Amino acid sequence: MQAPRHFLFLVASTRQSPEDGGHLGNTEWLAQQAAAALPAGTRQTWHALARMALPPFVDQRHTTGQYPLPTGDLKTLLDATMAATDIVLVSPVYWYSLPAPLKTYIDHWSAWMRVPGLPFKDEMARKSLRLITTSGDRAKAQPMIDSVTLCAQFLSMAWGGALWGKGGPPDAVQADTGARQQAATFLIADNAH
Repeated sequence: MQAPRHFLFLVASTRQSPEDGGHLGNTEWLAQQAAAALPAGTRQTWHALARMALPPFVDQRHTTGQYPLPTGDLKTLLDATMAATDIVLVSPVYWYSLPAPLKTYIDHWSAWMRVPGLPFKDEMARKSLRLITTSGDRAKAQPMIDSVTLCAQFLSMAWGGALWGKGGPPDAVQADTGARQQAATFLIADNAH
């Protein structure tokens, strides 16, 4: 019997949140539409990376060669990553790439692979990775999509694909009928490979 699915949504936008007087970002809105289509009772964990204290990654691979278990918000993210069956990166395109908080999180994967006794790489190979993103046009998202695809391949994760919507100013993606239709099946379709 397959274990129940647990989706981890990592929101990478650095846009001011609605709680702080800003707008809900296009990418997060699209991710919420996709999450709403999951079967009732499907476990979901959401983290807004820009509101977490993530230290920069320090590369010790060729010096000490290993890392201690992280603490603080980084430990929260490690625990959430290990507990999830499906990881969904919710990331607008910033300069054709990942926003800094998401890049920092992924950089720490290099440390987590080198924590003694932590089977990070083996566990990641049992998970799926997906990307939900928005940008002014699809071609500008492709470098980021390629980067995330390669990250999944490196860790032998099932790649569930990318859901792209036309973003830009607040609420722009809501007019993208194609993205809204795709969102309804993106997380429940068995498209991971």
